[in-house]
Formats: sequence, C-alpha cells, structure tokens
Amino acid sequence: MASYTTYILYILLSYIGITSTLFLLSHFLRVPVFGFYARCLSSYLTLLICATYGVFASLALRPIGYHRISQYTTGRAFKHLMRLTTGVTFEIADPEHLSTRPAVFIANHQTELDVLLLGTIFPPYCSVTAKSSLKRIPFLGWFMALSGTVFIDRANRATAMAAFENAAEEMRRERQSVFIFPEGTRSYGDRPELLPFKKGAFHLAVKAGVPVVPCVVANYSPVLSVRRRVFRGGKIAVKGEFLIFVFAVVVVEVMQAVFDGRWADENRG
Repeated sequence: MASYTTYILYILLSYIGITSTLFLLSHFLRVPVFGFYARCLSSYLTLLICATYGVFASLALRPIGYHRISQYTTGRAFKHLMRLTTGVTFEIADPEHLSTRPAVFIANHQTELDVLLLGTIFPPYCSVTAKSSLKRIPFLGWFMALSGTVFIDRANRATAMAAFENAAEEMRRERQSVFIFPEGTRSYGDRPELLPFKKGAFHLAVKAGVPVVPCVVANYSPVLSVRRRVFRGGKIAVKGEFLIFVFAVVVVEVMQAVFDGRWADENRG
C-alpha cells in the first residue's frame, strides 16, 4: 500500500513539475506553444480534481435528496479552480434568464473549454447531456453517472430516443433542466461559426413542454486556438467585457407548430 501511494505521489509531482516548467518556458522564452501545453496539462489536472470532488459530492448529496445540484456545485468548483490554474474566466450578460426552470439550455460547441463554460453558467437543478462512451472514463464518468447526466448513444437511435423520453419525464416531474450542445460536435473554429443543429434539444423541449434558453458564446480563439496551439490566460473580450449572451426564451408552442407542420400551413401565402 505504501509503495502504491509513493508511486501515485511520484506521478503527481512529476506532472506538476512538467507543467510548471512549461509555464516558466512560456513566460521567459515567449513561445506560445509552451503556454498551450502548460494550460492543457493544468486543465486536465483541474478536471480530474473536480471530477473526484464531484463523485464524493454526488454520493454525499444523494441520501439527503440534493443530488440534482451536484453538477452545479462541481461546475462552480471547476470554474474557480480553473481561474487559478489557467487564468481563464467567463463573464455573463443577462444572467437572469439562467434562472428559468425547467428549461432546455443550448449553446454553441467549440472546444474542450466548453467544460469551463458549463462551470460558469450551469444553474442549479440542471443536468448535462453527453455521449454514452464518457461513462467509461474513470472519475469523470463516475461523477457524470452519479449526478444524473443524460447519456446518449448516438449509434443507437432507439436507446437515444428512450433516454430523451426518460429525461422529459424527469423534467416535468422534478422541474429539472437539461443543457445540450445542439451541434453535437465541436467546431474548433478560429472565427464565429455554427455547425448544423441536431434535432434532439428541440424535440426534448417539445416533449417536456419547457422553453429553450439559447446561450450564445463568442469565439474562443483569442484565448484558445487548438489549431494554432495557442492557449492564453485572461478574459475573452466580445462586445465590451461580456462573453456569454443569454437571450429571451424561445416559445415551445412555436417549435411544436414547426414539428407538426402547422407553421408552414399557417404562414403560407
């Protein structure tokens, strides 16, 4: 047992040592790629720490009936720790719309930094959706499973639809919100752009009878560009000092009319 603990401690200290060295090289040599890898390593370690915290938080909150806020509390821990380890922060405009409950929250999907976005804007009593393969990742997958993540098997339409049916029922029963990236995959773009939306988020809103709250996020490239191997600390400036703009709620009845075909009939000619 002692040798196992020593081995883990050795790996952790080596990891921290490599990360610190890369930060120093980036600072003194002014080579952006060193900062990119330093902040990537810092982010992964921060994610591991917060996922481990999330496992214990979920286990502690479940017996007292508060497990539905475990993603919220873990997200906030990740937000504050990432500010210390990477220097990256998000600011929110019109945050009052985030208190809408229940709702389907959607946002544009850009890079792995979206996890920090969730940590910043994730409201209480909200669950994220994720591909089912994430369940197999130690600590992160355990936390997601314990905290009520809606796992979607993209290769199996029947199980995916069943997952949305169960999520819609829980949203109505528990007033639980859901956060979805409707593009389904990250864009990794260095300029503002959107990939085609998948229908799942809007079908879920219709089935649950809840509004959609779109969260429009500015392009990350001034802070993180995976293609250019750039990862800097600081705020992402957009239209002043704000990054995230949460717009007014989309009325579910309009979407229902679109899905039913009534929209075209009622607005023809």
